[in-house]
Amino acid sequence: MSAFYRQRLEMVARQLRARGINQPHVLAAMATVPREHFVDREFAHEAYADQPLPIGAGQTISQPYVVARMAELADLRDSDRVLDVGVGSGYQAAVLAQLADHVFGVEIRRELAELATRRLAELGLARVAVRVGDGGYGWAEHAPYDAIVVAAAAEKPPVPLLAQLADGGRMVIPLGDPASQELIRIVRRGDDFARKGFGQVRFVAFMGDHGERLAPGSN
Repeated sequence: MSAFYRQRLEMVARQLRARGINQPHVLAAMATVPREHFVDREFAHEAYADQPLPIGAGQTISQPYVVARMAELADLRDSDRVLDVGVGSGYQAAVLAQLADHVFGVEIRRELAELATRRLAELGLARVAVRVGDGGYGWAEHAPYDAIVVAAAAEKPPVPLLAQLADGGRMVIPLGDPASQELIRIVRRGDDFARKGFGQVRFVAFMGDHGERLAPGSN
C-alpha cells in the first residue's frame, strides 16, 4: 500500500466520515481519486491535508471535505449529467466522474483548463470534457444538467446556469461576498427554484460576466 493511498484512506475516515459525510458512493469516490495528482508537485506531501492548496493562477484546490460535501449535496446518480463550473486543476471533476455518467467542465483560465484536461486524461477519465469559457454561461450544448456544481462564490446564481438545470436538478453553489459566503443547494421544480443553506464556506470569487472581471490578458 502506497503512502499516498494510506493518507487517502485516513482522510476519508478522519476528515469525511467523522464529520458526517455518509453517502457510501461519495466516500468511495474520495477514496479512489488521487488528490496528489491534481496539486503541484511541491505540495504533493500536503495533498491530504484538511485545507485548500494553491494550483496556480491565484486559484486553489478545495479541501477534501468541501469537495465531498458538495458532491453529497448534489445527490448524484450514475446516470446523471453534471456541469462542473470552475474546474481548476480537475480534482472535483474527477470525483464527480466517479459518481455520474458524464461531467462537463468549464474553466475561465486557459492554463488551468489545459492542466485539468491533461491530468484527467492521464487518469483515463474519458467521461469528462473540459472547455475554456466563462462558467456563468454554462455549457448550453450539453444541457439540461441533473446537477451543477460551482466552485467559486457569486453574489447570486447566474441565470444561464439556472436555465440549464433540469427539472428536479440540483445546483450546489457558494453565495455571498469574500467576507461571508454560504453553501447553497438549489433544487428546480418547473419554474420554481427552492434554496436551502448548508453552512458557511470560503471560496475564491466567481470570475467573468457574473462576477469579478479577469485582468486583460489573464485568459
